[in-house]
Amino acid sequence: MREPTNRPLFSLHVDAEKGFSGGEVQVFLLLEGLRARGQRVALAAPPGSMALAEAGKRGIECVPVRLTNDLDLPSALALRRELVRLRPDLVHLHTGRATWLGGHAARWARVPAVSTRRMDRRVKRNASTRWLYTKLIARVVAISGPVRELLLSGGIDPARIEVIHSAVDPQALVPRRARGELRAELGAQPQDFVLLVLASLVPRKGVDVLLEALAPLAERSIRPAVWIAGEGVERHALEALARAKGLEHVRFLGRREDAAELLGACDALVLPARREGLGVAALQAMAAGRPVVASAVGGLAEAVRDRECGLLVPSEDPARLAGAIEELYKDPALCARLSAGGRARVAQGYLASQMVAAYDELYRRVLAEVAPR
Repeated sequence: MREPTNRPLFSLHVDAEKGFSGGEVQVFLLLEGLRARGQRVALAAPPGSMALAEAGKRGIECVPVRLTNDLDLPSALALRRELVRLRPDLVHLHTGRATWLGGHAARWARVPAVSTRRMDRRVKRNASTRWLYTKLIARVVAISGPVRELLLSGGIDPARIEVIHSAVDPQALVPRRARGELRAELGAQPQDFVLLVLASLVPRKGVDVLLEALAPLAERSIRPAVWIAGEGVERHALEALARAKGLEHVRFLGRREDAAELLGACDALVLPARREGLGVAALQAMAAGRPVVASAVGGLAEAVRDRECGLLVPSEDPARLAGAIEELYKDPALCARLSAGGRARVAQGYLASQMVAAYDELYRRVLAEVAPR
């Protein structure tokens, strides 16, 4: 293998999603970090997608490509044409659909490809998986140890798997508004204990489990203010559940662009997920110095060390979740200790600068492997 190159690289990043969630936050942390290193980056995404709009706002080179489904041959061919036109050093595929379509496009264009796996779902052990991860993709990156284990269970060669954690930039989480200002705006009193949820409102995030946990707490006169920031297919059902349980202290805020301000104004973050590859919201809360109550699932159980930077509970267990919330509610000293522990935990390997450096080093190793001798 040749020595990795030190020259500035040009990487094309592919994201097939129309929406914008934690995965897209990670994509832009990487894009901005690579740009700060003097490298050229471009984003290929579907026309009208939120990621492409965000790239335009930030002055990132945009490549609109229709990416509709895994069998969309015209999209794969269109992406190949863009790779031939742009000639990047490497293509980075950030979603499942992007990996399948972009992997074929990259092979046809003879551009090396890496992929990031963020989902905590088992990879199917079949011929398609073997083809994808031995012929189309040079490396697959798992965002946590548990995601790596799922890739291994799918029969993927461990030599082709890297672990690079999702990350946060603490400087981007410094609030620009006073804590009391936003609390007053959202109806929280100075003495209120505010719980924050930052999540898409989809079944795997388990927001219904939180609502189930809040009802018995209210019966014991423990009524924290609850802000649920996010949108998704479950919103109407969750609002109906909150009404049915008389949880008038729960507010659904919809999609928000002010995570830093919300974290600065809350007292703790709750992630009652059923599945989670890692949980960027947990990292954000820890970096902002907020204790976390989370399900002990996937990468959450790896990132959030129980009773060091948060409290971990079994998934789909409203009683245990309620107990953890009550413990924080009643113990300010515990909250302070977990807050300090969270900041220290993020510094141990979840900083954006560390993630960007790891990807840059991986790109260069991959390019050294394919360079002509």
